[in-house]
Amino acid sequence: MKIENIEIDIIDIDLTRPYTIAYKTTSSIKTLVVKIILSDGTIGIGASNVSKYVVGLDTTDSYNNSKEYIDHLKGKDIDSFWMIINDIENEFIGDPGSKAGFNLAVYDAFCKSLGISIGKFLGRKIKSLPTSITVGIKNTEETISEINEYLGMGFNHIKIKLGNDVDEDIRRINIINEKFGSKIKIRIDANQGWSLDDTIRFYDETKHIELIEQPLSVKDLGNYLKFPSKIKDLIALDESLVNFKDAIKLSSENFGKIFNIKLMKCGGITTGQQIANQAYQNNIDLMWGCNDESIISISAALNTALSFENTKYLDLDGSFDLERDIVSGGFNLKNGVLQPLDSPGLGVKLL
Repeated sequence: MKIENIEIDIIDIDLTRPYTIAYKTTSSIKTLVVKIILSDGTIGIGASNVSKYVVGLDTTDSYNNSKEYIDHLKGKDIDSFWMIINDIENEFIGDPGSKAGFNLAVYDAFCKSLGISIGKFLGRKIKSLPTSITVGIKNTEETISEINEYLGMGFNHIKIKLGNDVDEDIRRINIINEKFGSKIKIRIDANQGWSLDDTIRFYDETKHIELIEQPLSVKDLGNYLKFPSKIKDLIALDESLVNFKDAIKLSSENFGKIFNIKLMKCGGITTGQQIANQAYQNNIDLMWGCNDESIISISAALNTALSFENTKYLDLDGSFDLERDIVSGGFNLKNGVLQPLDSPGLGVKLL
């Protein structure tokens, strides 16, 4: 079945709940949308939203690059799936946004053409997992209020953004622990805001922390090797882990025992699988994260995550605070647990 047409668009989406992290405040996002239309009318959908701070280019850059690739794919047979995927991988080596958009759209179109879900195609190892939901940098009272709101919605894995002031961070987490106790599991994301000493001090002066995501700057990578093993076991490498080359480097020595894979960093399912396999071979657990994203790419990340036995953590809340989306479906959410749909492709429907 031939690829008859390809449509590229970039859409602006407001967030219902703007949030602050260590280096920026976000109130809206741009999303690249790729539609691959087959000769029988089947539409494969892909989407991406990249962070220039992390990967060096933004979604507008990816949109411009993607437009130049449309004619290259038109007329190709979707049954030449791996040839198309490899061509996309080679075309967009330095552009994970374009790569992810096309990668997801091709996976979706191909699985739809076969009448199977992407979960079946990838091979599901885990039925479902709870996702964490994120609280941005706020004062303690606002943080407690938001956690109570999420508990009422069924979430009990809470990721809290820190990194501006380690003294305030310690105080805030200790108050939260006193308030909620065993009702919640706390994950920390310092977004590169701490030093080596800050991180050790935070670990020593707090309790009941499930993991600590990227506490040190990417420029301070060598200091991860100086953490004691008990802290390395909790370290989830995020901004330091962008592509497969990074995965090889970070798994060669013990920089941290958790890899946070984001399809928006690495460029889609294919490279995500490569990183996950590298982690598996080196006894590294997996956390699957996201940016603020459409259900399209969240569904892709969820299905990929559940195809690996070493997946231990989901942080796939990126579509929850979008004011609107262009699709529905993808997964079921109940009491904070994500379970993919078994509909063909990514299981999403255009609105």
